[in-house]
Amino acid sequence: MLGQLHDVDLQLLRLFVSVVECGGFSAAQGELGLSQSSISQQMAKLETRLGYRLCSRGKGGFNVTPKGEQLLNATRSLFESIEAFRHQSNGVAGRLIGEVRLGLSEALDQSVLQRVAEAIRRFRQRDESVRIELMSAMPGEMERLLLQQRLDLAIGYFSQIQNAFDYRQLFSETQHLYCAVGHPLFADAAPDDRALQACDRVDHPYRFLRSDEPFQGKLCSARAEQVEGTLAFILSGKHIGYLPSHFARAWEDKGLLRAVRREEMSFDVAFHLARHRALVPGDAQKAFEEDLLAAFA
Repeated sequence: MLGQLHDVDLQLLRLFVSVVECGGFSAAQGELGLSQSSISQQMAKLETRLGYRLCSRGKGGFNVTPKGEQLLNATRSLFESIEAFRHQSNGVAGRLIGEVRLGLSEALDQSVLQRVAEAIRRFRQRDESVRIELMSAMPGEMERLLLQQRLDLAIGYFSQIQNAFDYRQLFSETQHLYCAVGHPLFADAAPDDRALQACDRVDHPYRFLRSDEPFQGKLCSARAEQVEGTLAFILSGKHIGYLPSHFARAWEDKGLLRAVRREEMSFDVAFHLARHRALVPGDAQKAFEEDLLAAFA
């Protein structure tokens, strides 16, 4: 009986199927390119390996034995499975598989989200079977997740002091200094420095970001890590603070917010695509990074 299948066994089984499909040894000569005696010898070799007769030849013609019929069905199933495996293995060779984990900063502009969506669209047009995970987080949290290798890529405003990261600038975001209805500055189109310094500002925990802020007021009794928290403090009419212009626009349009000395007190924040340089990216991560850079080009 056959133990492990070897190439010679597969060759003999293929010969057996061809003989049966052709209807006999003599008829299979042209199909196999072998002489009748060679076919007969190889069939005998297969029967010896198996330990039972597969076919008979006589006055009644060529016939397959019952055991031969069972082996014929099993062999056809085997060859179908081998062919299916070949197609699948060839497909995997060029297919992207695995997972891509992307961190996104909070309160991004619609145009930025559209570019991220464009990158996803580009990626989904590839030959891929990849799970994509998007996670919104603050810059400090994204840096921590990158260091822990729980994120593959992250888009945000970073200190760029992490030697473990590679950074690629994608876009910039304009921040304005705002006050709200009820605040003393709301009715003053151009408050002087003394009036500004008398205002209670909202502090941002990322000192690298605040270092670029033109307004550096000393009075500060409010602190917010997220944009929504900063907005709540400003809307109270008791604090002033910086907000992304795209985020504040809807509140400005309602007449609830007003930029303070817009041109003088505004600044731009650079957003980067960051990744851990020690983390060797797989093919899927490389392809998604390419599509992100192309979408933001």
